[in-house]
Amino acid sequence: MQPLKFYLVTDTHYFKNSLGAYGEAYEDFMDGEQKCFGETQAINEALFAELTSAKDADIVLIAGDLSFNGEKESNAAFSELLHAFKEKSGKKIYVVTAGHDFNDHPFAFNDSGRIEPEGTKFSELLSFYGDFGYNDAIAFNEEHLSYVADLSDDVRLLVICNDTADAKHITYDDAFLGWMAAQAQKAKADGKMMIAMEHYPVLPGQPLLALIGDARQSEAQKLINTLADNGVHLIFTGHMHNQSINMVTTAKGNRFYDVCTGSAIGCPAYYRLVTVQDETTVKIESIPVPDFDWDKKGQTGEAYLRAQFERMIRTLIDRMQTDPERFMKKVSIKPTPLLQKVFPVVGRKLSKMTVGGFARLLLVRADPQIRKESFVEFAVSFVRSVFEGNQPYVEGTPGGNTLLRVFQRLRPFIKTLKGSQGETLDFYETMKHTVGNYGTDDYNAVLKLS
Repeated sequence: MQPLKFYLVTDTHYFKNSLGAYGEAYEDFMDGEQKCFGETQAINEALFAELTSAKDADIVLIAGDLSFNGEKESNAAFSELLHAFKEKSGKKIYVVTAGHDFNDHPFAFNDSGRIEPEGTKFSELLSFYGDFGYNDAIAFNEEHLSYVADLSDDVRLLVICNDTADAKHITYDDAFLGWMAAQAQKAKADGKMMIAMEHYPVLPGQPLLALIGDARQSEAQKLINTLADNGVHLIFTGHMHNQSINMVTTAKGNRFYDVCTGSAIGCPAYYRLVTVQDETTVKIESIPVPDFDWDKKGQTGEAYLRAQFERMIRTLIDRMQTDPERFMKKVSIKPTPLLQKVFPVVGRKLSKMTVGGFARLLLVRADPQIRKESFVEFAVSFVRSVFEGNQPYVEGTPGGNTLLRVFQRLRPFIKTLKGSQGETLDFYETMKHTVGNYGTDDYNAVLKLS
């Protein structure tokens, strides 16, 4: 087969800035946001300007959450941007829509507070994005807004949407899984290699994310088996705004890779260059999203996006002591009078604590190289690394050794964890592989599909 190259972008979250992204209420909202908001129009314009002149590939895949939160004007403006990009560059675009692209009650902000622009209905999405994969599809499932398209003479793309007009983030029923299996079998009969794209990850980006129901496709194993056991061994996803590459083997011995890519408008901001070398070998390369035209207070685009991510984490830690009810709501803990008294005390202690002091609370020793570091700064770096991928806290490093001692201390009390899809997770191994990457490089890798 002939090698095929394409770019992969996800979570563009385009927001038409003129709708309103300023004011006191806006700043309060942004205190808790990982991604940018008002800046997204500028970021997308810079990204697609770079892709226009990019020479390595003439195909772009976009893995969902195209608009910020389903504002009709944002969808219209992003569609215009994609049409202009397509015309100027000559490149083909294939998208999948997701939950942020349709909404009855989107929001924006101005000096009067939170306002509500017109939303987009699920039934309207094709009017904005039909020209980017759907209208040229060789197979189309209208209920699920999913389709099949030939990327080349040798490679076929299966685009899966887990929303319908009635619900978001649905569990796939047997009929829809059967449709996917039939498309995979037809690709095989036609002599095509098939790859897939969905917005939601199918494998948890990091092991600890298996605890979060919204972090991956519902009943993911059914989808993995349907695809991998019918010859589809690779899916491209987004949603969690993290960089990760994970692999699992089905009970029938078939490999399945999930390549999740960071959001275009939040740390870590990357897109991928994918080279399908042959039916069993795929090369993944990561490219940082370019700098963009905005008042970034003298920072680079990368530093600006990282600062927004860290703002979210620092605000969360601060609210533990200043606004415990809001803190508990953010981390999905049911507020009680007792917890409202406990969290401020814990928050004040943690804000003044060193890594060494935190370790001593658990009767373990912190590595001398990080003993005097601020616990809050260490926590910010640790959380960010979970999303950035290639987590550095592996065994043999100061941070890794300290964290592994902490997990060993807690192991007798927390032996197992229950995943959101019913699986049992070993506590120590889950935490070890969440803080440190011992597997595939999350940025640049050559994947062997069989």
